[in-house]
Amino acid sequence: MPNRRIEKVAVVGSGIMGSGIACHFANIGVEVLLLDIVPRELTDKEKAAGLTLEDKVVRNRLVNDALTASIKSKPAPLYHKNFASRITTGNLDDDISKVKDVDWIIEVVVERLDIKQQVFEKLEQHRTPGTIITSNTSGIPIKFMSEGRSDDFQAHFCGTHFFNPPRYLKLFEIIPGPKTNPEILDFLNGYGEKFLGKTTVLAKDTPAFIGNRIGIFGIQALFHLVKDMGLTIEEVDKLTGPVIGRPKSATFRTVDVVGLDTLVHVANGIAENCPNDEEHDLFKLPDFVNHLMENKWLGSKSGQGFYKKVKDDDGRSEILSLDLDTLEYRSKKRASFATLELTKSVDKVIDRFPILVKGKDKAGEFYRKNFGAMFAYVTHRIPEISDELYKIDDAMKAGFGWEHGPFEIWDAVGMETGLELIKELGKKPAAWIEEMKASGATSFYTVKEGATYYYNIPKKEHLKVPGQDSFIILDNIRKSNEVFKNSGVVVEDLGDGILNVEFQSKMNSIGGDVLAGLNKGIDLAEKDFDGLVVGNQAANFSVGANIGMIFMMAVEQEYDELNMAIKYFQDTVMRLRYSSIPTVVAPHGMTLGGGCEMTLHADRVVAAAESYIGLVEFGVGVIPGGGGSKEMALRASDGFMKNDVELNRLQEYFLTIGMAKVSTSAYEAYDLDILKHGKDIVVVNKDRQIATAKAVARLMADQGYTKPVPRKDVKVLGKQALGMFLVGTDSMEAGHYISEHDKKIANKLAYVMAGGDLSEPSYVSEQYLLDLEREAFLSLCGERKTLERLQHMIQKGKPLRN
Repeated sequence: MPNRRIEKVAVVGSGIMGSGIACHFANIGVEVLLLDIVPRELTDKEKAAGLTLEDKVVRNRLVNDALTASIKSKPAPLYHKNFASRITTGNLDDDISKVKDVDWIIEVVVERLDIKQQVFEKLEQHRTPGTIITSNTSGIPIKFMSEGRSDDFQAHFCGTHFFNPPRYLKLFEIIPGPKTNPEILDFLNGYGEKFLGKTTVLAKDTPAFIGNRIGIFGIQALFHLVKDMGLTIEEVDKLTGPVIGRPKSATFRTVDVVGLDTLVHVANGIAENCPNDEEHDLFKLPDFVNHLMENKWLGSKSGQGFYKKVKDDDGRSEILSLDLDTLEYRSKKRASFATLELTKSVDKVIDRFPILVKGKDKAGEFYRKNFGAMFAYVTHRIPEISDELYKIDDAMKAGFGWEHGPFEIWDAVGMETGLELIKELGKKPAAWIEEMKASGATSFYTVKEGATYYYNIPKKEHLKVPGQDSFIILDNIRKSNEVFKNSGVVVEDLGDGILNVEFQSKMNSIGGDVLAGLNKGIDLAEKDFDGLVVGNQAANFSVGANIGMIFMMAVEQEYDELNMAIKYFQDTVMRLRYSSIPTVVAPHGMTLGGGCEMTLHADRVVAAAESYIGLVEFGVGVIPGGGGSKEMALRASDGFMKNDVELNRLQEYFLTIGMAKVSTSAYEAYDLDILKHGKDIVVVNKDRQIATAKAVARLMADQGYTKPVPRKDVKVLGKQALGMFLVGTDSMEAGHYISEHDKKIANKLAYVMAGGDLSEPSYVSEQYLLDLEREAFLSLCGERKTLERLQHMIQKGKPLRN
């Protein structure tokens, strides 16, 4: 099969899902043709403008309005607003012939088989033979959709199920039709992972496929369990959220966001099409769900669902909760359980499950029943929906945001404990579980030589999970490849002469142990290795400096110790830049404050597309003190051009810090000059990030890396810039846009970025600016307002952000 390239796609159907898919292809640089139907009648606005149904602006109104609404929606579907230019819109009457020029056609129209078949009939008249054509259906059998189409159409046709929103949810289910060419499935499997950044799962053509079959079972089981146990919706959301590695929206809030009608549609489809499912009765809707449906209380889209936002007489917002007994809204109740308190000191979610299932209170009972039902259910879905158990775990993690899949959780509590939970419910696992025990296997997964192996049911042995060769999974190599460890970091040997420094602190905050570990990593790399990566695979790269440490030193007025601590931070980031080996930082998720400063000082950055990077220290009443203020002054200086208004350029960088700007993707970080075009790169699939960073470090070493010469040529503007900034902050305070304390912080930053009150523009060293930065930071730490902000953030357990 010749190399297949995807340079242009056509997306047919511009609803929420269609527009979202179009935006994500635009995110990765693909040209997109987005099509929808022609309106049947004019709007009042169009009539008033004298337009007719033949005018192009009218004929493309539906698709244009849908795409515009999608681009404006939150969270943003595009990595960068400019990427919208990669999408061309049209309609199915005037522009359908253009599909002859695309490499992939994706149908995303309404979930009705007859309409989909009509669309496919129309598309086949214009489709070039050999072009991939897929449906984004969430449940209609693939085998029915391609009936009556040509052999070439059917050979290149399958289901490709994106999860909403396509940019953020990683699951990409591929469902073969009865005549799909296996080479097409292999291509889509690789393309989804490498280019779209997805977890690709090959599913069977069964109702709701894998993700929704298991996910909807889980929600339906909870719907019934909540009534049986007399739990409130707040209690269930407390029990099924971050404490077990699930999203903050947990269960009922998630249903509100997705839309109850969407969930009911899928649940009804499973109930109708899976009569032999042993848990068939669970897919019947409980009375409280029927009540919400009858009243059209569908969640966020209708203004109320399980939760309802209202305003009191004083105009203050309040979130009310639905009482499942009275079916009336009431003020939210605080949920607390003794079992959850026992897990507070357990940082890793996977280590909490054995504690949770042993709980003596209602929470423990809930987890035993919830996990027992899920364990039993997933065993019976093999081989119905998948032949391999790891695909079920992959689907739940990528499609529903679970940190761990059902079989991984079962491994965490232990095989025998899981079987006891199933037995307590009066249920039985599938027969293959007993066969697995008889084979001597005691877990569903094992790790060998840095790779994950899963229990293969037909072969009764553990086989390597395919597709890992492009990844480095730190969990799998941490113990075997450890070179150094302290309480803040683990330094691992990635192989081929490259080390990795992995943060291990809470929320990856940066304190003394992390800095010591990073310095040790650089020492080791300079002595015995060729390069260094700073990367981890936690939810966030780093939320910034350890503000608790800063607060305690400031309260105790230990300014000498605080000065030393800040200088240690500055010296460490400068070592990243001026070591004798190449350094690569791999940010992802929240990369704030000190995490951003680490990123700014690396030789190269390999950023995950979903990186939210920024210098946010203003939010706690200080300026960036770990080299961030210095670096923004330096980057402004590097951007000064002949005949440029240098003050305007400097002001942009000043506002980046002063407004605590945070990029909403790695691509936006280029706009803030946190990432550099032509130097730093972005990877869409976070799973590839560490391996890519290693490859970049290796390449730099192979090309002959030379330690950079410290900079002494940073142009600062002195009193000229300082005066401009001070006038600006005066006017902002006078207009009540900022407080007196905000003005004080801004003036300190202005002093640093201007290079002090020098009488004329001058060239200074980085160390000169670092000394100014540290002095300003220390002076602000003594301010009462700063201490109050620090204390407030510590009490709230919030990261260092505005």
